[in-house]
Amino acid sequence: MGGALGLPSLLLTTTGARSGRPHATPLCYVEHAGGYAVIGSNFGLASHPAWSWNLRSNPAATVVRGGSQVTVTSRLVTGAEREEIWAKFLSLSTAYQTYRDRSGRTLRIFHLSPAPEAAPAAG
Repeated sequence: MGGALGLPSLLLTTTGARSGRPHATPLCYVEHAGGYAVIGSNFGLASHPAWSWNLRSNPAATVVRGGSQVTVTSRLVTGAEREEIWAKFLSLSTAYQTYRDRSGRTLRIFHLSPAPEAAPAAG
């Protein structure tokens, strides 16, 4: 979706908090601290998007960007780091300010870090 508008986009696949099934969602992102930051704007709706609830329940996910898939670990961003990422989103599109104002809530921002490679089994 964002790619069609000229915005950087990725496909985030989370595990459903209730269903346990995979759910893929196209999202805009900004690069941050060796990973990706995504924002739960939900186009300004009053509720947080389902994918953000899924990440809160299970921080493991996958990202597809530019044809490459990577396993990531997510974390909810707060404080000064959140403000830094928020500024990046506003420079990407002022629509995020509209979404925040319309929603009446704090938009969740998650950082998606590439998961460390699995350690080889001993033996």
